[in-house]
Amino acid sequence: MWRIKEGSRKTHCSRKAICTRKTFPATFTAMSLAVKRKLKPVQLAAVIFLTVSGGPYGLEPLLEQTGAHAALLLLLLTPLAWDVPTIFTILELNSMMPVTGGYYQWVKRALGLRWAFYEGWWTWLYTFADLAIYPVLFVQYLSFFFPEAEAYKIPVCLLMIWVSGAINIFGIVPVGKTSVVLSVLVLIPFLVLFGWSLVQHNGHLIVPAPSFRQSNFSMVSLGLYTVMWNFIGWDNVTTYAEEVAKPVRSYLVSMLMAFVAVISIYLIAILISVNAGINPAVLSEEGFPSLGQLMGGRWLGSIIALGGMASALGLYSAVLLSVSRIPKVMSDDDLLPSKLQALHPRYKSPYVSILCCSVVVSFMVLWTFGELIIIDITLYGAALCLEYVTLIRLRKTAATEHRPFRIPLNRFGLTLMALLPFGVYVLALTGAFLNMDKALKPALFALVILCSAEIVWQVVQWWNNRKLAL
Repeated sequence: MWRIKEGSRKTHCSRKAICTRKTFPATFTAMSLAVKRKLKPVQLAAVIFLTVSGGPYGLEPLLEQTGAHAALLLLLLTPLAWDVPTIFTILELNSMMPVTGGYYQWVKRALGLRWAFYEGWWTWLYTFADLAIYPVLFVQYLSFFFPEAEAYKIPVCLLMIWVSGAINIFGIVPVGKTSVVLSVLVLIPFLVLFGWSLVQHNGHLIVPAPSFRQSNFSMVSLGLYTVMWNFIGWDNVTTYAEEVAKPVRSYLVSMLMAFVAVISIYLIAILISVNAGINPAVLSEEGFPSLGQLMGGRWLGSIIALGGMASALGLYSAVLLSVSRIPKVMSDDDLLPSKLQALHPRYKSPYVSILCCSVVVSFMVLWTFGELIIIDITLYGAALCLEYVTLIRLRKTAATEHRPFRIPLNRFGLTLMALLPFGVYVLALTGAFLNMDKALKPALFALVILCSAEIVWQVVQWWNNRKLAL
């Protein structure tokens, strides 16, 4: 009699069963391959880190927008009000339903197909804006080595988009392994920069007192958009939960690791910038490579620039991994064309969805960095609100269902918890409407795009009814 041990369970196979001495090696090999094709906690933590952060690259405008005192306060408060409730919500819902499609499937179960379509559509749109940012950042850091790269911005962006698309088509494990390497390449430059800064300042760094006193509301709201953007994406990493080994435990451990890494690297980057005395306008315009060059010369600036390129590439691949799974589950429900759910015959990845995402993003790289951030956050915040409503709703409709991870709050407590990120979202959006010069136009555009969900939903219903009538 053969026994296959899996955790605390034992599977018994008699001589008459399928699992004989001859067939067992093949079965065991298939099981081993299935495990190998799933993400491990360290790989998942790297993917989460790159999906949410990718290092402090993109945080450069913050000091110019708010000043050092307000920047530190935003970096301390925003994770508590914006990220912690989000992470808790994701962990509970994902422990209930660790399925492909993640937040789309959660909303579908709690609120129905219509709101699930809203969730998927808004997420798809905001991710296009998000993805378009990274090729532009890649070119910015590449120009540190080759200033003429700006003249070839579009070809370089397209090359990055399609190389990342190819990596995603090869499957989730190559993305996970690539993410581990890129995460190391992102973290090392700032650890070197931090060590160099300590040497220059004899082991002591000045920490400005966190305060909003020297910043007006308009400045803080723009800075808030920047910080919020650098802290989004926790829910994106649940869309491939079935491709993660032991998903409940893995997500809990991996998210904790990624959360600590994200906050630490952001605070380190801002503290180094303040102590280096770099002009905030120069930092905003030329990025962290200019900080490295100021402190250590060309060699240190080059290391930072290489890290920025790795960050942009890793972020793009990680975010594409998550969003490419959403069209598949929506097409399963006849909400998008069925061809989008096609899997690659060898790598089992949703290659048609990946190709479609790559095509759309290829047309969006002409947009400006600042506008894309505002559009991104406005759309993301709306989708996130539906996830909080889903959490509260499932506490009522599925109150007795097993949750390996459960937030220790009742429904009223969950409502109060959800008001924290919602308040941050409203505050940022209000600031955008008051800032006529930089933020009003993209904010209005994002709100119009939000309304497109209902229009597309009606078109989808009309088309499905038409097919049934034929």
